[in-house]
Amino acid sequence: MTRGFGLKGLIIAGSALILGSACGNGSPSTATHKSGASSQDVGDVLAMVNDMPIGTEEFDRTYARSLPRRTSDATQDEEAKKREVLDRLIADKLLYQEALRQGLDKDPKIQRMMINQLLRKDVYGTLRNSDISDEELRAYFEEHREEFVVPEKVQVRRILIKKGGDLSDEEARKKAEKIHAAVVADPASFKEWAMKESQDPYARRGGDVGFISRAGKPGLDSKVVEEAFKLEVDQISPVFETDEGYNIIQVVNKRDRVERSFEQMKGAVLRRVKTEKSRKLQKEYIENLKKNAKIVVNEDKLKEHKPEVKASQGGFPGIRPMMQPSGFKRTLPPKMEGTKAENKEAQESHSGSSK
Repeated sequence: MTRGFGLKGLIIAGSALILGSACGNGSPSTATHKSGASSQDVGDVLAMVNDMPIGTEEFDRTYARSLPRRTSDATQDEEAKKREVLDRLIADKLLYQEALRQGLDKDPKIQRMMINQLLRKDVYGTLRNSDISDEELRAYFEEHREEFVVPEKVQVRRILIKKGGDLSDEEARKKAEKIHAAVVADPASFKEWAMKESQDPYARRGGDVGFISRAGKPGLDSKVVEEAFKLEVDQISPVFETDEGYNIIQVVNKRDRVERSFEQMKGAVLRRVKTEKSRKLQKEYIENLKKNAKIVVNEDKLKEHKPEVKASQGGFPGIRPMMQPSGFKRTLPPKMEGTKAENKEAQESHSGSSK
């Protein structure tokens, strides 16, 4: 479908489709050009390209963008500049029409671009920072105060000897106890032993699991977290058993719980509130579209259908249930929206490991 255009062509065609979707097809005798249920005032019609008008409104915007920033750079006379701008707009219309003819508007990537453009215009663009008062932000902060706290954390190294593989349960336990005796005698050797003997994903990092809170970490047994918070810095745990095998851990660093004020977190609170309001507006916008749409679902076919998802497919084209408003700074999940230092934990954990 996009063969012959390549990535650059796809982007150009997508931009043309987005811009052109506001133009549609029109009549040369009118200054108001209709597209679907909406209308757009194009101004006086300067040219027609296969029944698609180029009006003074679009022309003036393009002309203004093409002007040099400094007057001294203006070497082209006005008539030549006008002709150049018009030629460029004619080329854009031709490209847009050719993209439609080739069906590029059916491409999921192009549809996603068009959806994003629509939502920016009709949904996200209607919500301004000034629409949200400090009182509303402060009330949200007080209600969700715990979510803006940086929790207590510990940096952990781990050695895991798995059971049930090449080693019997008893052999695994004895091996873990032998390693434990060695690292207790020489705590500085923990990293070396982890790289040599540990059987978990962190072995290549010297057993460094990184910083963890009491809430734990995906893929990490809760008992490891529980034991870690019993230890002081540089202390080594006894050998203890989890479902995976026998564990030895060492705490190499600690961070205290940090509570932050509304003033410190006002920007993060604003982003969170704005995101929630935008999601609500998007939901209402889609519900209004549904009211004026004829939607027929074949429930029997839907029930019978068995989706075939290839391993290489990482997502689904089309509308996502709830989109993050474009241009908004990504909001970290609750319990993790912290300072810049918090967001550099991986780097700091490595520097801590070298101690």
